[in-house]
Amino acid sequence: MLRIGELAKRADCQVQTIRFYEAEGLLLEPARSEGNFRLYDENHLERLLFIRRCRSRDMTLDEIRNLLIFRDRPELDCGEVNELVDAHIVQVRSKIRELKALEQQLIELRHSCDTVRSARECGILNGLAQAL
Repeated sequence: MLRIGELAKRADCQVQTIRFYEAEGLLLEPARSEGNFRLYDENHLERLLFIRRCRSRDMTLDEIRNLLIFRDRPELDCGEVNELVDAHIVQVRSKIRELKALEQQLIELRHSCDTVRSARECGILNGLAQAL
């Protein structure tokens, strides 16, 4: 059995993160010691690592909740899992388009000030001061 600090260390996350996932219902309630310390087992660690892998792929808590339903019930059909990931791919592609547009705006802004001059004459600062 692991105490919360040990679980956090093994999962490479903060104690607050574990408490947050518990409060959100993503991590199951741990057992308690006689001293009322939370006690976690390997299943908690595996579930926490699964959640962290999902988060590293920018999945929302709701998406993770849905994936956990299927993880907890392996006899279910995974068609909905595929749909969830397909929808997430659409969101990621949209973010990529937005980030590329932002990159272009920043490049144009950077080109507006290609020499060192006074801040009053700085093309970047003046460009940012203008309404879009």
